[in-house]
Amino acid sequence: MYEHTFPNKRFKHTLEFLKKHVSTSETILDLGVVNPFTKIMQEHGFTVENTQGEDLDLFTTTIDNSISDAVTAFEIFEHLLSPFTVLKAIKSNKLVASVPLKLWFSSAYRSKTDMLDRHYHEFEDWQFDWLLEKAGWRIIDRQKWTNPTKKIGLRPILRWFTPRYYIVYAERIVK
Repeated sequence: MYEHTFPNKRFKHTLEFLKKHVSTSETILDLGVVNPFTKIMQEHGFTVENTQGEDLDLFTTTIDNSISDAVTAFEIFEHLLSPFTVLKAIKSNKLVASVPLKLWFSSAYRSKTDMLDRHYHEFEDWQFDWLLEKAGWRIIDRQKWTNPTKKIGLRPILRWFTPRYYIVYAERIVK
């Protein structure tokens, strides 16, 4: 997954945000397969269960059967055709989720070798907020950060100033 780069800045910000909103005494269902950030969460005392790589657009059984205290979804929703279905299926009352933001100067990400590593959505912050609210979540906290690169060119310069990642902490709206 991270053949040439490791997203240290993103992982640092994500961990700080997670620690702010989820206690290590709470269990977490992390949407997505076990990955380097799963290991980081566990090293910091979190109890984490992951989904198994099933297509969450079609199969939400793991989510339906989870009794976790919180759900995390780090760079997952942009890969789904219908993130609304997944958001509605979550039974936990806490959600920490991050998505890459749509960059006006760059087209959506698409791996040429991995069919599952493609972005169907790249959100603007208001779009992700609206999706969460419509699915029954109230956003309590949010944060954005940039993703600078050490390359030369106009796009790399813009990445120093344009937020690339958006993370939210939301709670289920009780009706």
